[in-house]
Amino acid sequence: MDTFDKLRISDVFFSEHLFDALPDVVFFVKDAHGRYVVVNHTLVKRCGVKTKEALLGKTSAEVFAHPYGHNYLAQDLAVLAGKGDLDDQLELHLYPNRDPGWCLTRKMPLRDAGGQIIGLAGISRDLAMEDSKNTAYHKVADAVRKIQEHFDEPLLLPDLAAIANMSVAQLERYFLRIYQLTPRQVIIKTRLEAASRMLAGDSSVAEIAVACGYSDHSAFTRQFRATVGVTPTQYRQMLKD
Repeated sequence: MDTFDKLRISDVFFSEHLFDALPDVVFFVKDAHGRYVVVNHTLVKRCGVKTKEALLGKTSAEVFAHPYGHNYLAQDLAVLAGKGDLDDQLELHLYPNRDPGWCLTRKMPLRDAGGQIIGLAGISRDLAMEDSKNTAYHKVADAVRKIQEHFDEPLLLPDLAAIANMSVAQLERYFLRIYQLTPRQVIIKTRLEAASRMLAGDSSVAEIAVACGYSDHSAFTRQFRATVGVTPTQYRQMLKD
């Protein structure tokens, strides 16, 4: 398509309508201040509002509960400042009905003809169930079982690859094909899923950290906050609210 053809498109945000048809994908475009310009129906539903207009012109901090919204806005501002794309960030979201959901989030800057950043676009894809019908599934099954049953122990990629009788590169390739995640992301996801369940109980954060394979309380808290968006203590409080 040449430049003339591009200029003839009446609706430059035609992709919004395509993303409206994807219930497992959040899509958005934001301006240079991190305010929503375009959203799809999935985001509207996830935010618990009735119309797209309820989100337009607002930042994530105005839409999502604290501290989630402020964390998402911080991501936006980093991208808008030219600090790099957010590339398949594994995140655990807590939706308005308090149901948790795993997703991979990607954000990239939008530039004008002169290269100036004038906004950003992003998607957040729900993680699908593992593809057990994939012909490669049985090749990594033992490694996955090791992660699921021994997430409280140190888990090294060379050891997991040896269990699967393949190289580390092969292991990573098969994991991406079946889980849409790297082996490291599967380990993080498994540990934090267990942690989020334990946080609904009475165990201390320090006890949960050890039970989930973290060497110390601070390492666990850093990983939990980086992935979930809140600290373990804040997450526990949100479950009670």
